[in-house]
Amino acid sequence: MKESEGMYDEAVLFVTKQGTQIRVDGGRIIVWDVDGDKGEIATRPMGKIDTINVFGGVNFSTPFVAKANEHGIVLNYFTQHGKYRGSFVPEKNTIAEVRRAQYALSRDKELEIAAAMITGKVRNARTLLSRKGVHGTDVLKDLGVRAGKARNKDDLRGTEGEAAERYFARLDETLIDGWTFEKRTKRPPEDHINSLLSLTYVFMKNEVLAALRQYNLDPFLGVLHADRHGRPSLALDLQEEFRPIFCDAFVTRLVNRGVVTHDDFRKDNRLNDDAFKTYLSKFDEYMQEEFTHPHFEYTVTRRKAVRQQSILLRKAITGEMDEYHALTFDR
Repeated sequence: MKESEGMYDEAVLFVTKQGTQIRVDGGRIIVWDVDGDKGEIATRPMGKIDTINVFGGVNFSTPFVAKANEHGIVLNYFTQHGKYRGSFVPEKNTIAEVRRAQYALSRDKELEIAAAMITGKVRNARTLLSRKGVHGTDVLKDLGVRAGKARNKDDLRGTEGEAAERYFARLDETLIDGWTFEKRTKRPPEDHINSLLSLTYVFMKNEVLAALRQYNLDPFLGVLHADRHGRPSLALDLQEEFRPIFCDAFVTRLVNRGVVTHDDFRKDNRLNDDAFKTYLSKFDEYMQEEFTHPHFEYTVTRRKAVRQQSILLRKAITGEMDEYHALTFDR
């Protein structure tokens, strides 16, 4: 078995090999084959990791959990097929000043930040369609302007909903022959494209969650999504601008390049085991791909860009910046 199987580079790890345990040996993370006879099958320096995602029959040793808490490593739990189950969040200095500023945020400031996020989402939706050769999207341009001028959160939600409906009505035009998209369905996804979209939104949400925690923001106190027990509202808010240009772009790439085919799905529209492992590998590679940042004009990975937006959000919340600037792409 290759050392890289089931475990990928950078600060976020994905462990999918069933029957394994994550242990600690000095300053290294060890993935150990408990059910088989291979012993150590992968290792990484603990100091370079901030998030570990495990799927199905993978567990952590008690000494490792203690070290994860000490080093500030977040542990995310999923079923074998990618359904999120929960997280272990380490006890770190939350920087009281940041949390106080977040909890004291005025409704007007919340609306201003939320409007910037949704305006960015609509701009990115139009850009993705344009990149795929879909034209006649001026209605999205108009809705983006309306989002930026929203007078309250209900108006903003209504505009976002209309923009999403208009955008998804054209998404089918971005797909190769043999694939169709009629409408967005969630619980459960009613077709293969919706299944891939839902799965990708889950993984992007966890990228955003990790970034918010890294910069000491409370992911459960949102600026647009209503507060609900167990729902990371701020993560869902910040995720909005990434949905079209990162998530939907990734799904269309998988489909249009033939990385994922209809034969890779089970009857319940979930990916089969081998295809799911391929998906995880491709998603991690995708998040590590570099691009020239449209505003800062230097090279970053998508994962780094998500974390940069968390920094900008924190600065807007604490007053270090006058306003929040969403990550947007004009072409």
